Amino acid sequence: MENQVTKRRNERGLSQGELAEAVGVTRQTINSVERERYDPSLELAFKLATYFDCRVDDLFDPDLNDE
Repeated sequence: MENQVTKRRNERGLSQGELAEAVGVTRQTINSVERERYDPSLELAFKLATYFDCRVDDLFDPDLNDE
């Protein structure tokens, strides 16, 4: 699933570790989400959207045409 997490994190000048701490996950989880190796849970997607003050669909594009 394509996402804008890296872009938004960089815009705020945050490390992966800082973002992970803010939303209650590990740095490895943030890394996996950013590299599109892991689709976040609905709970994590909402936490990230809340943190970045945007909608979930502003952060994540499920690219439904690939299915």
